[in-house]
Amino acid sequence: MSLSVSEKIKVVLKRRGMTMGQLAEQTNQTRQNLSNKMTRDNFPERELREIADALGCDLEINLVMRDSGEKV
Repeated sequence: MSLSVSEKIKVVLKRRGMTMGQLAEQTNQTRQNLSNKMTRDNFPERELREIADALGCDLEINLVMRDSGEKV
């Protein structure tokens, strides 16, 4: 079973010893706003890139063709 984006963010937060409040501050939003997005698991790509950068991570988004396995 794969993790949702929010779950992945929480894993990295824990590994980095960061709080949601710190992440919210680094991404220029309120903790409540970030918490709401985490609950809905709803992030625009631009924001995911900002979050990944704040967490010291690279963001990879792939579409993989099911019939050939080709990443687009």
